[in-house]
Amino acid sequence: MEKEKFDFEAFAKQAAEQLRQKKPFTGKDGVFTPLIKKILEAALEGELDSHLEETRKSEKNRRNGRSSKNVQSSLGGFEIFSPRDCNATFEPITVEKRQTIISSDIDKQIISLFGMGNSYSDIQKHLSDMYGVDISDGTLTAITNRIIPEIKEWQNRPLENVYPVIWLDAMYFKVRENGVVKTKTIYSILAVSLEGQKEVIGIYFGDSESSAFWRQILNELQSRGVHDICVACIDNLKGFGDAIEDMFPNTEVQLCIVHQMRNSLKYMSWKDQRSLTADLKKIYQASSLDLGLHYLNQAEEKWGAKYPVIFRSWRNNWDRLSNFYKYPATLKKIIYTTNPIESFHRMVRKVTKTKGAFSNEDAIIKQIYLATINANTKWSGKMFGWNTVRNELNIYFADRLLNNDTVH
Repeated sequence: MEKEKFDFEAFAKQAAEQLRQKKPFTGKDGVFTPLIKKILEAALEGELDSHLEETRKSEKNRRNGRSSKNVQSSLGGFEIFSPRDCNATFEPITVEKRQTIISSDIDKQIISLFGMGNSYSDIQKHLSDMYGVDISDGTLTAITNRIIPEIKEWQNRPLENVYPVIWLDAMYFKVRENGVVKTKTIYSILAVSLEGQKEVIGIYFGDSESSAFWRQILNELQSRGVHDICVACIDNLKGFGDAIEDMFPNTEVQLCIVHQMRNSLKYMSWKDQRSLTADLKKIYQASSLDLGLHYLNQAEEKWGAKYPVIFRSWRNNWDRLSNFYKYPATLKKIIYTTNPIESFHRMVRKVTKTKGAFSNEDAIIKQIYLATINANTKWSGKMFGWNTVRNELNIYFADRLLNNDTVH
């Protein structure tokens, strides 16, 4: 089959006329879409010419017609004719044998759209509307799976020696396994560095939340270079605080006051909620430990007989609930609750809320990882008021921060 010559002058005239008619530059019917087709085919022909020069003498190789295939690009989808050789030893580089997408722009758009929570059908519609590109579910999965090695590397990256404050919490997602929908747990850790930069330092997959699994995660943090944590903020999962103190003996564990309040609300009669909640708020809004304990005694004297379980919980957890009293107001504000990590979880749920159940664990991890990268980007720069917080940290943890103020 003879090579077809491309009449660029005729193409230029036709393109100029189409532009005058306000036709789009790119896309399904784009003015320049035929040009990239011709450029690709010319490049493939050039590759084959070079290959034949190398193989013709030793292997008596020659041309063997062309094969057609549909390819997708950011300029639209179109058919190209790829030349073949008789010995089937030609391995093109411009468009590889099984390659059907020739633009990394499309890959980036797919991953970006997926990271924003778009479903496969939403992504397919977008690409079809924008570029006239039709991509199957299998191709979308193959493209998004390309970030899995990146995720593994991110999950195992070295961490800093010391973190002033970390928040630890879990999220729950539905996953379809063998036709059965099951609830799975994602463990996440948010930290603030010595420079005041918030960062998710880990996301881990488990069957259900347990202090034993958290212990494994803490051990992994140590293996990734974390030697010290000043304050760890957590909910009141049984055994969780003990696990942290075992793995990091110098760490102060702060139980989340908001979780404690939510737990208390579960046991209140609706008619007592406003009054009892107001009395409990006085406890954690107090300016000192002594005043907080005074308000706890006062609330228990008033409500203890009716709600003993509420005050038994406050008493049992008091040592870890009350750690925040010893610090100045600015530092106290960021450690008395796990709200920072719950805010991150809301960002994740914003992009996962359309998913009734994920098809597998990889689908969850990919979505959460992309949401995490987006969150880390939004958090660029120091936390608000960090200079003041850092000065306060230096008062209480000076030796530990100075000795570990390096990256592992």
